[in-house]
Amino acid sequence: MHLERLINLLEIIAVVGRPVTAGEVQSASGIPKPTCYRLMQTLLEQSLIDEPQNDGRYVIGEKLIRIALLGKSDVDVRRVSAPLLRAAASQFNETVFLARFRNDKVEIIHVQTPEDPGRAFIHPGIGERPLHACSCSKAIAAFAEEAFQERIMSGTLKAFTEHTKVTRGELLEEFKLIRLQGFADCDQEIDIGISSVSAPVTIGNIGATFSVGAVGPVRRFGADFRQTIGKQLIQLAINISGAIQLCNVSEA
Repeated sequence: MHLERLINLLEIIAVVGRPVTAGEVQSASGIPKPTCYRLMQTLLEQSLIDEPQNDGRYVIGEKLIRIALLGKSDVDVRRVSAPLLRAAASQFNETVFLARFRNDKVEIIHVQTPEDPGRAFIHPGIGERPLHACSCSKAIAAFAEEAFQERIMSGTLKAFTEHTKVTRGELLEEFKLIRLQGFADCDQEIDIGISSVSAPVTIGNIGATFSVGAVGPVRRFGADFRQTIGKQLIQLAINISGAIQLCNVSEA
């Protein structure tokens, strides 16, 4: 009964879609006021709900979002992000992709190519990407804990091309720039003639768990274009984050 009541309160807070007061939750649940308030306190202590503004209004907590996110398969994530990626590929008229960070690896899990039949495009492939040389990896690594960055730099950094950054100093400077501008780019670091740009997808306070990027031939992905599309990818990342979190909360 105790667990059922806790779940009931979480469901009420999740479906409202806005911060709610304990009184609103109690009224919707029908649980006696003292009991409801005690259960709410338990949820708060366990970080399953949060009071972000310290104003007596509660939302689903980061711990619950993290639990829900860890349980999300790539299929679930692709399902909620695909419409946004499809629209972006059409807007940019370039290939757009989504990458995921897990088990100290970054993998591209979804690729959306332009629908224009006359457009030549680059397909980055699906699967693991090098942590030091791909924009989708660097966009995540730059915002990760220092311990993870150290693991990247302590390993053998392969020089895929003459443009690949393979020294600690180069990577630290790049991570600093990525944090400053909000996105990462890869200018022919893996393949000559191919460049990409990626922005981190931050999920609440969990951090950059995903990244979203665009890839194309360097003749189109010049420095100015990478700056322009990088700013657009930041907004796309915000939209994808919202879609993923809404999915997590609604199904929690």
